[in-house]
Amino acid sequence: MVEQARELMQAWTQSESLRRHMEVVGVALRAHAEDRGGDPDLWQATGILHDFDYENHPEPGPDGHPAVGAAHLRQEGWPETMVDAIMGHADYTGTPRTTELAKCLYAVDELSGLIVAAVLVRPDRDVEGLTLKSLKKKFKDKAFAKGVHREDVQRGADDLGVDVWEHAQFVLEAIQRQPDVLNLH
Repeated sequence: MVEQARELMQAWTQSESLRRHMEVVGVALRAHAEDRGGDPDLWQATGILHDFDYENHPEPGPDGHPAVGAAHLRQEGWPETMVDAIMGHADYTGTPRTTELAKCLYAVDELSGLIVAAVLVRPDRDVEGLTLKSLKKKFKDKAFAKGVHREDVQRGADDLGVDVWEHAQFVLEAIQRQPDVLNLH
């Protein structure tokens, strides 16, 4: 399932940075699945595919992201729980996040973007050296990674019922265990 997701994502997405983002979200979701009793392959595949339509359909709405991708996934027979989670990661769809998968996807999406941005500005571009203290400093600096919606990071942790910084540490460690996912060297 993970390889099929990766092939679909690569067929639809040419941007290396967007591919990296989806792979990182996939790694974080796999860690959450292992921690919360979910299906690791399904959860990782969901992360890999959550933005696969964004490059070609960035506009919100029924003819844009994530609706176009969700329709394609349904047509191809991907699990409905995946499709619902992908629809729910965009607040504007109005899709409720009722499953653990949907809540975790929402919680890791923006946070993963912050972590990747923090790694990219490190002189060594090495995630293994990134600390939670440094990540907190970047989070508080509103000029850093302006595209990361801090309120979504907080809301995601709240929806999971966890402290935002405990969650950030969990996601950071998941990425640090698989640093090659960043494909920076």
